[in-house]
Amino acid sequence: MNAEPTSSTAEEREQVSSKTRRSAKAVVVGAGISGLATAALLAREGYIVTVLEKQPTVGGRAGSWESEGFRFDTGPSWFLMPEVFDHFFRLFGTSTAERLDLVKLDPGYRILFEGYRDPVDIVANRDENIKLFEEIESGAGRKLDRYLVSAADTYDIAIRRFLYSTFTSFRPLLTADVLKQSPKLLQLLLQSLHSYVARRFKDPRLRQILGYPAVFLGSSPFVTPSMYHLMSRLDLADGVYYPIGGFTTLIDAIEGLCMSEGVTVRTGMTVTAIHTQPGESTPSSKKRHRASVTGVDYFDEQGEHQSLQADVVVSAADLHHTETTLVDDSLQTYPHRYWRRRIPGPGGLLIYLGVRGSLPQLEHHTLLFSQDWRENFRKIFGRNSSVPEPASLYICRPSASDSTVAPAGHENIFVLVPIPADPSLGRGGTDGAGDEAIERLADTVIDQIANWAGIDDLADRIVIRRTVGPQDFVEDFNSWKGTMLGPAHTLKQSAFFRGSNASKKVSGLYYAGGSTLPGIGLPMCLISAELVLKHLRGDTSTGPTAEPAPTRTQG
Repeated sequence: MNAEPTSSTAEEREQVSSKTRRSAKAVVVGAGISGLATAALLAREGYIVTVLEKQPTVGGRAGSWESEGFRFDTGPSWFLMPEVFDHFFRLFGTSTAERLDLVKLDPGYRILFEGYRDPVDIVANRDENIKLFEEIESGAGRKLDRYLVSAADTYDIAIRRFLYSTFTSFRPLLTADVLKQSPKLLQLLLQSLHSYVARRFKDPRLRQILGYPAVFLGSSPFVTPSMYHLMSRLDLADGVYYPIGGFTTLIDAIEGLCMSEGVTVRTGMTVTAIHTQPGESTPSSKKRHRASVTGVDYFDEQGEHQSLQADVVVSAADLHHTETTLVDDSLQTYPHRYWRRRIPGPGGLLIYLGVRGSLPQLEHHTLLFSQDWRENFRKIFGRNSSVPEPASLYICRPSASDSTVAPAGHENIFVLVPIPADPSLGRGGTDGAGDEAIERLADTVIDQIANWAGIDDLADRIVIRRTVGPQDFVEDFNSWKGTMLGPAHTLKQSAFFRGSNASKKVSGLYYAGGSTLPGIGLPMCLISAELVLKHLRGDTSTGPTAEPAPTRTQG
């Protein structure tokens, strides 16, 4: 990934330098991946940084749970866009290779289709996937080749011009490459991913393979802009990776960067308010804010009320919670009325299973797709939502690639079922102790996996079981409507239409994470941290931040 030079002026750089010299204090709310990444970047910039995390451990949604020799990643499980991680680590003079033990999965994932006997495996080779499409539908191989060329072109311009943009100025976007491709980009924005795919492929299985990436974006292929067909470059051409030891190793690596930069991370701290004072003009613009940030209030581990002063506050918590709970009503950039017009991503039923014996029927990643695709998404996102039956769902079996996540002779299974973002569906628990509706749905899903994958005795072999429901996301992460991901990536909730990384009313208040720019997913959360840094620098460039020159090896 080639970083472009920043567009900050000499005066702005001097202002940043001056601020750095006086060792300004920054508080980051939340120690998920975006909070830790932001903290590390700010500390490297010269800020004195404290991270306050509600939970007893760091990681947020990308957490870890251990029981009886099993270790489960509790959230993200797909490692895509490796160049984003490479760039982030290089900002600190290190690399992904030094910090993580990545393996490329082959096959990348397996799909089981309702109504079809044979599974379809997507492998780690672009040409082989083209052959696979051709075997399923005559002429589809050639069409997939063109589709992936378009996906790669769109992905490249997204990286260069959009994903790393704060959208505080549109002038940097008026470049020759953007203007040349603007007719195509406009068309991609105005039609759905499903329509774009359906015009090119007839077989319903191929349509589902190419439409499913919308779920990674917390949305439906029927409303997600076809701009996001770029996602297919990632799994069908670039491949899917996995960090040995699980995604907790990624969190450990970024927490390690925080420690090396002098960040203080405090867990068990519940932030209750963001404090402000009457504002004045910001250093990088003549715009007058109504207020400027002065610090936060929080409860410590003993439940005692505490305050912490800060020149900068970055909330990596849920944006809805931050704005409607932590900020005074008159200073909210995104008040309650804003959220009434927003569409949440799906809620989720999560099931963590320790299983006795082997499960060769499942790959590291396995997807189950229901036949009535449109109805499945209508039930999740429709006005009168309900739990789909049968549900399309996702299974992660990390023990297929990693011997450290389960005891010998056992398998580690994580199941994710997209369901409506509705906290009233309930909360989960261990060993069947969750709410009745959640546990009953988990039983149905386990039976579905057993039937579709041909594992007749699956339920009898389960030795560890834990469920998580939408209400858990509310209680653990202050999640808006219990969504497991954040606002869905519809047209009106993508790019510059999505929540900004900076408050419009409070100077010094910034936001990071999946509910703000650029969006959902681990790579996007890393980029959101970098966007906070760009705001602080007054940097309106559209590409990644310039990386430090590599250290010369002494010979």
